[in-house]
Amino acid sequence: MKRSYWVIVAVVFLVGLDWFIRAPDSRSRQLTDVIETQGSAKLKSYPYQFRVMKVDGKTAFISTPRNVEVPAFKALAVLYPEIDTMNANDPAFIAVQTLLGEVQAEARSIVLSQPGIDDVRWELDREWLAAHYIDVPQE
Repeated sequence: MKRSYWVIVAVVFLVGLDWFIRAPDSRSRQLTDVIETQGSAKLKSYPYQFRVMKVDGKTAFISTPRNVEVPAFKALAVLYPEIDTMNANDPAFIAVQTLLGEVQAEARSIVLSQPGIDDVRWELDREWLAAHYIDVPQE
């Protein structure tokens, strides 16, 4: 009986610790809420939801499913599985690649318009990529 009690306590502690380590601060949550509320219909309906991962001074770090290490075609293959993302000349691929750039720029401008934020940096969303079976380079 006592052993199972301590196992339960340890599991609850570890879950709480994991939540604490990964939970964004209140400023990050507030900025993410601003993206969700002020975003256009295009941004709100986009299959990837941008979020502020952290704020360091006057710089907000926004999640992104792409960067130089993980090209856009890998994320777009998950977001739009019906499109041939391996054909860079496919008009549908060009359209969704352009759309990704547009919604990413909109999320950036919304965050930059907030008081106390002077810069935005993009941070690769490693959790989202891993959850969608995309190889993520080591940090």
